[in-house]
Amino acid sequence: MRQDTICVQGGWKPKKGEPRVLPIYQSTTFKYDTTEEMGRLFALEDNGYFYTRLQNPTNDCVAAKIAELEGGVAAMLTSSGQAANFYAVTNICEAGDHLVCSAKVYGGTFNLYAATLKKMGMECTFVDPDASKEEIEAAFRPNTKAVVGETIANPALTVLDIEKFARAAHAHGCPLIVDNTFATPINCRPFEWGADIVTHSTTKYMDGHAMAVGGCIVDSGNFDWDSHKDKFPGLTTPDPTYHGVTYTRQFGKLAYITKATAQLMRDLGSIPSPMNAFLLNVGLETLALRVERHCSNAKAAAEFLHNHEKVEFVNFAGLKEDPYYELAQKYMPNGTCGVISFGLKGGREEAVRFMDSLKLAAIVTHVADARTCVLHPASHTHRQMTDEQLAKAGVTPGMIRLSVGIENPEDIIEDLEQALKQA
Repeated sequence: MRQDTICVQGGWKPKKGEPRVLPIYQSTTFKYDTTEEMGRLFALEDNGYFYTRLQNPTNDCVAAKIAELEGGVAAMLTSSGQAANFYAVTNICEAGDHLVCSAKVYGGTFNLYAATLKKMGMECTFVDPDASKEEIEAAFRPNTKAVVGETIANPALTVLDIEKFARAAHAHGCPLIVDNTFATPINCRPFEWGADIVTHSTTKYMDGHAMAVGGCIVDSGNFDWDSHKDKFPGLTTPDPTYHGVTYTRQFGKLAYITKATAQLMRDLGSIPSPMNAFLLNVGLETLALRVERHCSNAKAAAEFLHNHEKVEFVNFAGLKEDPYYELAQKYMPNGTCGVISFGLKGGREEAVRFMDSLKLAAIVTHVADARTCVLHPASHTHRQMTDEQLAKAGVTPGMIRLSVGIENPEDIIEDLEQALKQA
């Protein structure tokens, strides 16, 4: 099926007499007739449901739909995008290991990898996404286990050269993990360009209505863990917490997601509720339609801002003047996303005045839902970063992040215009 059909039809396949709409299995536990039946589930010898912290039918149907959209073999839902990014890495890394990450990533992700993982004994080297092959190669160490980046960085809106980073990762026996939140699989499928694992904050475009926080990890099934056995013992050697199961031997291409579910989710939780998964599925059904409208509205807004005398710069890879336009055409020829970042002449003070003058657009700690909204990254999402870290992340003190909604584009532009008059 094509992408827009998968959005509507993927995941839930009702049988005769079953509900047409995906049901909410709002239950913590599931009944079995014999002790042996449940024992086989705990031993990973049978498939089935016994406790929602590990698996739930509603959650699994939605995860299957996202995996199908991305072209992956399996997926796992998490309670947030941050949980997805954390699990994606710690599923293959432990104390003493090292990551390479694009410096231009979401502020929360930067803090997660730079500070929180460091407290757990893992180190991360950040590299400029525009760095040369040689500069990226220099960041690797013998204990490097993964490379991480964002398809479209939040909020710098740089476009990751997926093939370049995939080549570097694979040359060092590491998987490439790509956060595809902003582009969504409607506009970009990173697996087709060499990425191995994809993460999402489903809170954004996938949910699309600012109703349910969530995340997802999708595995392509393409990375050969056994070829790098010594690097990934968690997948390639017996797991003593599951009676010596070796994930790659028993589950093949499903090894990575099986381990993340059976081990990390078992021990750490961070599951979405079935109700939240149900709401996410409702959003997914219109994802293809909404993304198209977000992109066309954002392009109209970006062109308006680009031509305005009070605007100093506009970051939006859909503009031909943008330095990432060519990369965007390669990886996302049908559109990038509905998010724009821009700066006003006058810096932080004028940015605040402009934002406080908006009427249609709301100031919220969110992005990528149906309603137009704005945020000041240096004061909000990236507030904990130093000036040096802000610069490396592509965030200037006066930068405004504008998430263009699906309202009438003329109304959006009129709101921007009246607010610019106040600045």
